[in-house]
Amino acid sequence: MTRTIMFQGTGSDVGKTVLVAGLCRLFANRGMAVRPFKPQNMSNNAAVADDGGEIGRAQWLQALACRTPPSVHMNPVLLKPQSDHGSQIVVQGRVHGEAKGRDYQRLKPELLGSVLDSYEVLRGQADIVLVEGAGSPAEINLRAGDIANMGFATAANVPVVLVGDIDRGGVIASLVGTHAILTEQDRAMIRGFLINKFRGDVTLFDDGLAAITDHTGWRSFGVLPWLKDAARLPAEDSVALERITRGAGGGVTIAVPVLDRVANFDDLDPLAGEPGVDVVFVRSGERLPAGAAAVIIPGSKSTISDLIRFRENGWDRDIAAHVARGGHVVGICGGYQMLGRVVRDPLGIEGATPEAEGLGLLDVETEMAPEKRVENVRAIAPALGVELTGYEIHLGITAGPDCARPALVIAGRPDGAVSGDGRVLGTYLHGLFDNGAFRAAWLESLGVSSAGGDHRGTVEAALDAIAIEMERHLDVEALLAAAG
Repeated sequence: MTRTIMFQGTGSDVGKTVLVAGLCRLFANRGMAVRPFKPQNMSNNAAVADDGGEIGRAQWLQALACRTPPSVHMNPVLLKPQSDHGSQIVVQGRVHGEAKGRDYQRLKPELLGSVLDSYEVLRGQADIVLVEGAGSPAEINLRAGDIANMGFATAANVPVVLVGDIDRGGVIASLVGTHAILTEQDRAMIRGFLINKFRGDVTLFDDGLAAITDHTGWRSFGVLPWLKDAARLPAEDSVALERITRGAGGGVTIAVPVLDRVANFDDLDPLAGEPGVDVVFVRSGERLPAGAAAVIIPGSKSTISDLIRFRENGWDRDIAAHVARGGHVVGICGGYQMLGRVVRDPLGIEGATPEAEGLGLLDVETEMAPEKRVENVRAIAPALGVELTGYEIHLGITAGPDCARPALVIAGRPDGAVSGDGRVLGTYLHGLFDNGAFRAAWLESLGVSSAGGDHRGTVEAALDAIAIEMERHLDVEALLAAAG
């Protein structure tokens, strides 16, 4: 009989993704068949599942922790924000449509069937399913029609553990307050709580644990310390970028403008892990650093609107000066589209603006088209003769004279473009820098020596280290006993 347990948070960004990933690896190390499940995710950090279609990057990570292929059923509803008021809706890996916030609230009850169907698929494959909630069950204004937290838990009869983040402060109040405002039905689903991100001597919080239990009747499943290895895992969404404004300093600077609708920015993780590299995330209102050796424009869920904001920030002038000084530029996916002469969207696929002037650093043009390319791929970098793996998730067709110098060849077809002097490169391939040989060769062009190496190995080692910490600090046997 398959066990299931769900982890919900007292708020967003309390560490649920890392917690579930760590437990996935812990139970996998015990020889169990484990599957992660997130009924609804909101993120522009997406991945390509092995059975085709998009899922949240976090569920890809959790599948890796389980040592099982990622599936669209692990994240049946993915919301990809493309404006302040609306999102693209992906259901079981495929684009279902678009909706503004209020319209989506009315749509959610219709999506519950797909959520429950995917959950049953995973139950048929696993000894245990670890479910991650989204946001918080304390958002009782969203309870009607909910599919992300208690709406799913009650429909599927899944027991819940509530996660509190002590690092942000007020963890006692957040847990006790959640208990106070939940309905009796929802409150009955909760089997206990755990505390995340504790710094220092955990025994100092013994009285706090007792106070929470006194006020709620819930038991504690343990106190997790601050997990330094979590920094080596890809972040779930752009909330993480709000805490990063500059690199550590002391290395060659690679500047990354933070776009409003930035997507798949974990493409930069392998570079940030290089000892001779200082990745600097540049936020709106800041200038691109004049001393940067390279500028990387990451992916975007809304290329034209981000391109307009790019110009409003004056980054177009900064990047032109950077190139004039001999600097390097890489554009990935939406960033590649921005490097061209123009981006057109005649069908209004990404928004109401039909066209925007590009940065003119590559002699190419892009036109958005309804068909989305979503696939894991193998590629060759012609200039280096090295093989790469990665994935594509993009709309749009890019063509022009500079495409005669493709950055890569994917399954026999040319991809991307390179400028005549070789210093500006654009590609649709995500995961470019995960490939050690390519990363080392590109960094060498910036004057940085790198051993290359497998970035996936870094992530695997982090998952193992986190699993060990969870075995040490959580009552794992009690969690298993609580799983329904």
